[in-house]
Amino acid sequence: MKQNSKKFLTYCRRAAVGVSVVFISFAASAQGVINAVSASVQAGVETLKIDFTEPVVALPTGFATQSPARIALDFPGVVNATGKSAYEVNFGNLKSVNIVQAGDRSRIVLNLKAPSAYKTEFQGKSLFLMLEQGVATVSPSTAFAENQNRDVLPLRDIDFRRGADGAGRIVVNLTNNQVGVDLQQQSKGIVVDFMRSSLPEGLRRRLDVADFGTPVQTVTTTQSGERVRMLIESIGDWEHSAYQSDDQFVIEIRQKKVDLSKLTQGPGFSGEKLSLNFQNIEVRSLLQVIADFTNFNIVTSDTVTGALTLRLKDVPWDQALQIIMDAKGLGMRKSGSVLWIAPKDEIDARTKKDFESAQAIQKLEPLRTQSYQLNYAKASDIVAQITSAGSNSGSSTRFLSERGSAISEPRTNQLFVTDTPNKLEEVRLLLASLDVAVRQVLIEARIVEASDTFGRSLGVRLGATDLRANRGGDGGYTLSGANRVAFGTSYSNAVASSGAGGTVNTTGNFVNLPAQGIGGFDPASFAVSIFNSAANRFLNLEISAMEADGKGKIVSSPRVVTADQTKASIEQGTEFPYPVTAPNGGTVIAFKKAVLKLEVTPQITPEGNVILDLDVNKDSPGEVLNNVRAINTKHIKTQVLVENGGTVVIGGIFELFENESENKVPFLGDIPAVGNLFKTKTKSANKQEMMIFITPKVISDRGPTR
Repeated sequence: MKQNSKKFLTYCRRAAVGVSVVFISFAASAQGVINAVSASVQAGVETLKIDFTEPVVALPTGFATQSPARIALDFPGVVNATGKSAYEVNFGNLKSVNIVQAGDRSRIVLNLKAPSAYKTEFQGKSLFLMLEQGVATVSPSTAFAENQNRDVLPLRDIDFRRGADGAGRIVVNLTNNQVGVDLQQQSKGIVVDFMRSSLPEGLRRRLDVADFGTPVQTVTTTQSGERVRMLIESIGDWEHSAYQSDDQFVIEIRQKKVDLSKLTQGPGFSGEKLSLNFQNIEVRSLLQVIADFTNFNIVTSDTVTGALTLRLKDVPWDQALQIIMDAKGLGMRKSGSVLWIAPKDEIDARTKKDFESAQAIQKLEPLRTQSYQLNYAKASDIVAQITSAGSNSGSSTRFLSERGSAISEPRTNQLFVTDTPNKLEEVRLLLASLDVAVRQVLIEARIVEASDTFGRSLGVRLGATDLRANRGGDGGYTLSGANRVAFGTSYSNAVASSGAGGTVNTTGNFVNLPAQGIGGFDPASFAVSIFNSAANRFLNLEISAMEADGKGKIVSSPRVVTADQTKASIEQGTEFPYPVTAPNGGTVIAFKKAVLKLEVTPQITPEGNVILDLDVNKDSPGEVLNNVRAINTKHIKTQVLVENGGTVVIGGIFELFENESENKVPFLGDIPAVGNLFKTKTKSANKQEMMIFITPKVISDRGPTR
């Protein structure tokens, strides 16, 4: 039965070859023919050479995909006469080449290890395709073309369509085919940059395409300098492909198809896919099949025995090998292109033995002493770090070997280490990372205190004086010649101006509500005295008023320079003495500080910003209570992140005190207008505000960077 099947397959192959030869001979008479395909490295560049029977007048159309990384070239009117449809290359970034013919069109597909840009050119009857250098084999970015435009050209149109297979298609119409395009996959989507391009106002929009039923949710296009950036956000498990045809750039994003015939889905294994279907096959024979497929050299231990039945379809070979080893309890060790496969216990025992041998050799290896000159770090600090005991052992050191030791010489700042040559080399590499100059930071603080005070006080004194007791013996009036209306700055002054002199008692009044002094100054006053000669009486009125307005500002600017992650402190102020009762009953003098203090610990981030742990204190002397000076303090403690050379307000205190009082004679003080003669008013307002500004600057060799 098997022999008949083999004969039938052989007959079919010969018939197919015969038909192909006849077809190619007929087609070659009217169309171009691909004679040969070869790959080589020229000046460090992977180059694919395609030979034709006659010159091809036009460059082929093509496109590139990122996942999987491929380059496809289409040749219309060209047939394949090489007799092969696949070429294994496996050097550089080029893995293999496939030739597919459909009707009168041939497509050459380059399978790459990583996405790469390419160039094509004709030389006679040959087409040369060069993979561009400088494209990292692990980079997720793909460059479709090198920008050749000198001017910034606008994009013509951006459109979104839904493909027949449910894929989202973003179509960008470019001005020409010389626009450079850079595509990069991110965690949630794809970022596409169009070099030296501008975005018209009508295309600056965000497309919400979630209702199309594709993985694409939004397409946002913005202008960024001399480039246009497009952000494509998608959901789910998706894959994408992109290609450029003349002046049209197309990105397709489709949902990954789940093949239920596969054992596992998703990443984790990257080998070529294979299918295995065996019934009760020896494990050693099965490993030989995988070795033939992968071109790896597999060495199987004598203890590997047993049989296995399995069926795998389109599974990466490294995943298939892992499945086989897990099923039979096997392990693997790789050395170059050689795989040693044995039971896990045997591999573990061999690994343990190798480690024990290496440890035994290390204990017998002769010791050497090496000196290291340190430039920035202290030798004593380094000794403490490399000889400190580990957390799980009492005597073994953390970095040196068990027999290793280290001492420091503080006068010359040298480190002497005694250990094996391998450990001495590790110490040298460690010191190259530790003994480096620490960057310094200048921290400048500005503490601004502003005050605004206002006070106003209005008051009156109203009284009368009776002079009938001053009549003479003849019944006449003593002050008959006095002024009837007199003015002055007070009661006494106004009465004296009237001619009464000091003989008149001016202390009597029935309203005594004068203005209050403000800031240690007495209020101004104005008095009037009216004399009635018929009744021989005085009516006295004194009005007093005071208004004060004051503004003040105090600016304090402490500065300090410190190394990265090193605490620094600066303070200025006064220490006030005060008595304290000693334990023996005596009295001693203690001191209390009233200072301006800045304490800071900076940390320079990898991005160049500065993290500051700040403690700012602003004290001032207060009032004296029981012969002890009180201290008014303002304090802030915080952590902030500031850009290098930037300024941030870390805090502020605002105080507002307002007071308004009125004293009056009941009922009389409520009379409109006239009631002001029977009341006094006082109003005061006091505003205090403090702001703290912090500016860190990283100091370079040329001074602080701004």
